[in-house]
Order: sequence, then structure tokens, then C-alpha cells
Amino acid sequence: MDQLRQSLLEAPIIEKEGYHYFVHPISDGVPMLEPSLLREIVIKIIRKAQLEDVDKIVTPAAMGIHISTAVSLMTDIPLVVIRKREYGLDGETPLFQETGYSENQMFINDVEAGDNVLVLDDVLSTGGTLTAICGALEDIGADIVDVVAVIKKVGGENKLEDSPYTAKTLINVDVIDGEVVIVDEDGDY
Repeated sequence: MDQLRQSLLEAPIIEKEGYHYFVHPISDGVPMLEPSLLREIVIKIIRKAQLEDVDKIVTPAAMGIHISTAVSLMTDIPLVVIRKREYGLDGETPLFQETGYSENQMFINDVEAGDNVLVLDDVLSTGGTLTAICGALEDIGADIVDVVAVIKKVGGENKLEDSPYTAKTLINVDVIDGEVVIVDEDGDY
């Protein structure tokens, strides 16, 4: 059994406002992230993502940073982090992100028209973050080569399904009766 699968099956479940939520080092930064798990995930991303002709990896703060940094180091593709703070730099592009849990203004720097980008994130849940990022990148004139999320939480609304964008995922899960259930491995959404 691979480490990602096993770590999800063993993930603690907490209840937040009636919602059963699994706590995982990839999506939450706790419990501790073992290097071997991160390495396994990075290798799977590199094998699954379309990386040919990618100029930049684009990821939202905060939980996409560790994964994207590791992929950047392994592929020598530069990394752009979409931040929740405005810096006022030339070419900075705002975007509005709405998920099932929050609403945020985010800001993209260092992506220009004609850039070929890989969008990489930790979790695809409601699709709000990835839909907003892809829309903003398209408005900038960047070419989205591929979109990858490590974990897909199934069930509920997924805004990505109603958009022109699709995302590859490494594993798809649900929380049923207080336990993580693997729905599909190696799925696309």
C-alpha cells in the first residue's frame, strides 16, 4: 500500500460546524510531514503532470507551497506563489477566491501573457480556488498546460465541473461515517 493512501486512511477526523474533516500533512501541515511521503507525492506528480513546455509552476499559498517547491526543485521549473497579500508590484493581478469555507482576495505576480503554466495545489474540494486561479491566469493570457491537485475530496459542489478547466488528481477520497474512504486512485476531475 502506498504512503499517500495509507496516510489518508489513518488521518484523524475532526468535526467543524457539522462537517467531518480529515487532518492531513499535505492539506493541513499537521500531523508532521514525513519526507518519504512528500517524495512519493512529488514523484507521482512528475509522472502524472504534463510538464513539457511548462515555464512556471503556479500554486496558491499556503498549502500548495511545500508540494510545489519540491516539484520545482526536482524539475528546475520556476515557482510562482499566489499570495493573499497585495504587494503592489508591476503586473500584479488580483483574483477573488471563494471556497466552501472562505472568501479571499489573492494576488498573482510574475505570470505574463504567453507563459506556459502548471497549476498545482494540495486539495481539490469545492473547486473554488482552482477555478479562480485558472480564470485569472487565462485573463492574464497565460496558457494553462495542466492542473494537478494531490487530493480530491468528493461529494458536494465542485465549481471546476462547471468550468472549462479539468484537474488531474492523485487520489480521491470521501469521509463516510467518520472515516476516510478511498473513492478512486489516479482520477481526473
